[in-house]
Amino acid sequence: MKNKIAVVSGATGGMGIEIVKDLARDHIVYALGRNAEQLEALAEIEDVEIVETDIIADVLGAGSVGKLENLDRVDTLVHAAAVARDTTVEAGSVAEWHAHLDLNVIVPAELSRQLLPALRAASGHVIFINSGAGNGPHPGNTIYAASKHALRGLADAFRKEEANNGVRVTTVSPGPTNTPMLRGLMDSQGQEFQPELYIETKEIANAIRFVIDAGETTQITNVDVRPRVELGDRKA
Repeated sequence: MKNKIAVVSGATGGMGIEIVKDLARDHIVYALGRNAEQLEALAEIEDVEIVETDIIADVLGAGSVGKLENLDRVDTLVHAAAVARDTTVEAGSVAEWHAHLDLNVIVPAELSRQLLPALRAASGHVIFINSGAGNGPHPGNTIYAASKHALRGLADAFRKEEANNGVRVTTVSPGPTNTPMLRGLMDSQGQEFQPELYIETKEIANAIRFVIDAGETTQITNVDVRPRVELGDRKA
């Protein structure tokens, strides 16, 4: 019988689905998402508890996600929910800033806070899915990149805050990955979407598995997951 508990936000996204599948091998997984069809598919997996949620409204508005309120332990918390839209400072609106910062930064911070007693009880692990955009300048994609820079700062500070409470904190930063989010970004830029050039979503789940299987005396703080050949290095 499984006694480890995982919570995954963004569970119905391209990466989230694979993360849930992998964690369900040795966790009871609470899969949080909005896509009802994808949630129904995840419900077919043994030991996956689906949680249909508008996570911004529930975490930041209502103050909690109902099904998580009574968890007395959380061994693994993966923040995979995110929004990404190409926006410059000039073109950006206050609404766009809120959309990105609310989901990409404030929700993971607040959900971590709400689950902190359960994480401490389990000596649990918090994993923030970041992005290559979380490092360096990304003009034209400024609002998303800024949110990911903020998420990196959140993770690094949170790790230090919880160092003596038994909670491990990791940032996993994928490069271009074969997801609907990336397709949407490339469509907005008028670029051709070529899935064979991008990281497969299962590789992100594999990176998380590597992180959570680290020995008791260590923690893997940051993992960059890059394409086998960087897009800028490909020869025509």
